[in-house]
Amino acid sequence: MFTNKARILVTGLFVILLAIILKLKVYELAAVAVLFIALLIWGYFKQGTIVLAAKAFHQKDYTKAESLLKQIARPDWLSKKRRGFYEFIYGGVCLQKQEYKEAELHYELAAQYPLRSANDHVAALVHVANINVRNGNYDKAQAYLQLAEKHKEHITAKMKDVILKVEQELKKHTK
Repeated sequence: MFTNKARILVTGLFVILLAIILKLKVYELAAVAVLFIALLIWGYFKQGTIVLAAKAFHQKDYTKAESLLKQIARPDWLSKKRRGFYEFIYGGVCLQKQEYKEAELHYELAAQYPLRSANDHVAALVHVANINVRNGNYDKAQAYLQLAEKHKEHITAKMKDVILKVEQELKKHTK
């Protein structure tokens, strides 16, 4: 739950602490300091700033969420759970900016990774379907709705209503 600047600052403090501890020849504490440094570096690559970006996204601060997501230099190095959230949140940010091609790409990627719940997974699929309905790609929209239907027993009533609305919109255009 660190921004990259905070992570660098804390790592720097631990490096200074490590140098002092080594000068005092307290090797047990030095090992602990090395462990904390390793955890901070591991967190940089595997966790990133996803938690902070999710918090900003849920507070509808899309600019901050995007800024935090852009701090992740290599999203493909994130853990599988974090990568799914990264793509899902980035898809939402792109959708808010009305960058539909980018949003579609991110939601498609999010659907390939484990998300918090079946509801989030279905939401990613429905977003892709909705974008494709808007772009006139009805076959692709239908395919994504069929994928969403497989999880229908594990989703909320609100999500079922969203699926129904997208299906109705799709039917208007395919007749």
